[in-house]
Amino acid sequence: MKIRLLSFFLFCFYFSLQAQEIRLNTYADYVFQDRFSSYFGNNSYFEGKVEDGFRWGAGVEFLMGQGTALELQYLRQDTKAPTSYRGGGFGSVQFTNFDLGINYIMLNSTRYFSYNKPIEPFLSGGIGLGIFNIKNPEQRISDSATKFAWQIRGGANLWLSPRLAFRVQASLMSVVQAVGGGAYFGTGGSGISFNSYSTIYQFALGGGIVFKIPRG
Repeated sequence: MKIRLLSFFLFCFYFSLQAQEIRLNTYADYVFQDRFSSYFGNNSYFEGKVEDGFRWGAGVEFLMGQGTALELQYLRQDTKAPTSYRGGGFGSVQFTNFDLGINYIMLNSTRYFSYNKPIEPFLSGGIGLGIFNIKNPEQRISDSATKFAWQIRGGANLWLSPRLAFRVQASLMSVVQAVGGGAYFGTGGSGISFNSYSTIYQFALGGGIVFKIPRG
């Protein structure tokens, strides 16, 4: 944790010296559900879904000139993951409704069009980490997994004043090999350990508030 915090402050310090403008972006999104599944040898499988819900977060954005920007972003979603699974052979199918917390730490590159005008459209892409905190509420056992994540998004900032804007956007985020045996079932109290994983995709609609940070 200390290393992550130090990296965050070093990132912000370096780009604050280079940036022509600094913004604080806040986020509030509705995330649609996504299904996941994996079927493999000896009649073993798991299938379930990450339920829809609310996602919040914030980002520090550094505009480097000509409408290009870099942003360090954090997002958080608390939801459920109802999952059915069988560990091999012809055993009974088991079901658990897992508590799931998803944290995203993303580095985004954004291209703004009509920069600093009342309506400021943008396209953006980013890479980072998806950190899954998973709990079996029946067994009161938890686990976590950290995976590679990416996102694409588009929308617009609607400037209400020189320092305040309302943001609307659509985004698609994916965490590669995010759900599977190591996280869900290895310590889930079921006595089953799977070695297969499934990628999830999360489509979201929402927005937030943008604040320009005064300099000097």
